[in-house]
Amino acid sequence: MSLPPAQIGAPLSEIDTPALIIDLDAFERNLDTMAAAVGKLGVRLRPHAKTHKSPIIAAKQIARGAVGMCCQKVGEAEVLVAGGVSDVLVSNEVLGLRKLERLAALARHARISVCADDSIAVEQLARAAERAGSHIEVLVEVDVGAGRCGVRPGPAAAGLARQVADSRFLSFGGLQAYHGSAQHLRTTEERRAAIASAANATKATLRALEDAGFQCRTIGGAGTGTFELEGASGIWNELQAGSYIFMDADYAKNVADGARNASPFEHALFVIATVMSTASGERAVIDAGHKALSNDSGFPAVLGRPDLRYHRPSDEHGVLEFDGASSRLALGDKVTLIPGHCDPTVNLYDWYVGVRGFNTPDARVEALWPIAARGAVT
Repeated sequence: MSLPPAQIGAPLSEIDTPALIIDLDAFERNLDTMAAAVGKLGVRLRPHAKTHKSPIIAAKQIARGAVGMCCQKVGEAEVLVAGGVSDVLVSNEVLGLRKLERLAALARHARISVCADDSIAVEQLARAAERAGSHIEVLVEVDVGAGRCGVRPGPAAAGLARQVADSRFLSFGGLQAYHGSAQHLRTTEERRAAIASAANATKATLRALEDAGFQCRTIGGAGTGTFELEGASGIWNELQAGSYIFMDADYAKNVADGARNASPFEHALFVIATVMSTASGERAVIDAGHKALSNDSGFPAVLGRPDLRYHRPSDEHGVLEFDGASSRLALGDKVTLIPGHCDPTVNLYDWYVGVRGFNTPDARVEALWPIAARGAVT
């Protein structure tokens, strides 16, 4: 792990770059906004820790009512449990002897759940739990429209539920019904239609399970882009939104739901970069390229500077083009970037630099939080 790029109490101008910044005021408002929203919806919140990879942030979410965390990898779950999180869902399939052994061992220390969509995977999971002397809850994953993992909606889930229930070391917990690709559909109408279709698929699966004698403690899914739709559906009872704490440039392209004119959540995650070259006179080159920003969902936006356009990144460089002469930057100037995709950008850094009063002249570093599950890809 590298040394942190700042010291507690330092002004914003003294943070070394590139650095991953949390606007603590906006971040805390986002936490409170989601807690209030799920309270009104009357559902549980299990935030997705793949966004932040931090037991410190997980604790802040749990303090505001979250029932636990979900994550995508066994390694992430291990870091969360070591950091004090006692209830973790690996909202993904886990396969392979070593991973299953780690997951089953972890279940001796915390309440652990996992998703499954195949009978072979269930059999291997049961054997791992038996060897470890532990117990694991299983959610049967259903493909409700994402076209990724999951059994077909309907009776297929009942067969897996029966296999899970027949094991002394596993228990059937319900369904994982997450429509990931719906999160970034741009218009309200597109998102509403996608979740309506997912609801129909989930209801068909619930009917098949009920016919087979099963009840679901959990019907999980939903993300930052659609959580209100799932929460108000009367079907989903546990929401797995993650990006709401930070937001990113891609989420900002979504049209707001209902009568709102904007997202209920604010940008709270930024990358600060420094102009390292102006030699051409026609552009500025900054010290934030592919190794500082994930560009899979598009390039970052420059906060407060629509006249600057980020493009042509290489490993350690990003290029800012000017709209006009008045836009020019000087050597050593700092710019604030809104990442295109928050989750993989976080995974590029060792530290969060938490800044209080981010948009004020008195902005100071208040917190340095390690990104403890960075690189936890197994």
